[in-house]
Amino acid sequence: MDEPLDCLIVGAGPAGLTAAIYLARFRRRFLVLHDGDPRAAWIPRSHNFPTYPEGITGEGLLERMTSQAERHGADIRRALVDELRLEDGLFVADGEAGRVRARTVLLATGVKDADPALPGVFDAVKRGLIRICPICDAYEATDKAIGVIGNGEKGAREALFLKTYSDQVTLVHVGEPSNLPESERRRLSEADIAVIDTPIDEVVLEKDRIAAFGFAGVKRSFDTVYSALGSAPRAQLAVQAGARTAEDGRLEVDDHQRTSVPGLYAAGDLVKGLNQIAVAMAEAAIATTDIHNRLRGAS
Repeated sequence: MDEPLDCLIVGAGPAGLTAAIYLARFRRRFLVLHDGDPRAAWIPRSHNFPTYPEGITGEGLLERMTSQAERHGADIRRALVDELRLEDGLFVADGEAGRVRARTVLLATGVKDADPALPGVFDAVKRGLIRICPICDAYEATDKAIGVIGNGEKGAREALFLKTYSDQVTLVHVGEPSNLPESERRRLSEADIAVIDTPIDEVVLEKDRIAAFGFAGVKRSFDTVYSALGSAPRAQLAVQAGARTAEDGRLEVDDHQRTSVPGLYAAGDLVKGLNQIAVAMAEAAIATTDIHNRLRGAS
């Protein structure tokens, strides 16, 4: 049987590709498998990522990182992993790349956004018509009319967060009115944030923006729109391998990005913390350094 890999990386977003760069430079035998749909590719242009004062697209950043990893010899393949388990002290992954055995695994599978029920959502996000990360780009919405599509307390929290940037914030509450507690409605009212409880029944596009939403025949205009419907961690592989998750479904990790399963690591949006590219990269650097030390018997 072939010699097992030192590490299998699952995911090729900022965390997975950072891990590939580090492990390649640590001269480790590893493989990166991914589904070809990293969430970071949705970013129209990031202006808060250091070293790019003019901003950089998500696809542009991923292309640069892939090129850097491959320059150091990284093997990156588009292939789904369907199953992950421990077998005789090794991790065994089955999927489109066949069976892969590895001493360690780093999961960088991220999260899946709960998209609003609107036509052409994916294209709208890539074009910047619908935004999903106010920490990333709310600065560009300063003093604009902002609509927040939400359901329950998360939508209220995001609308309140956006008041830092504009006095023209409206929560478009697409869930049942009862999903938004009265206490949150009071906070929104005190912050002068309007709440629309009527479902969206029309989307009006104008050039490169969502010009308006229609609510029961009434149109409301916005300069930019955020979706605050939450996301679900892509943690199935970790759960199969026996890893412990937090209440929100994200993986619990220690200071070295170790999960509850020895040899299984996780980095990026899959773990509890701030969903930011810089954070994902840092977590991958921490994880791969610990992996390298583990394999050489230093930890």
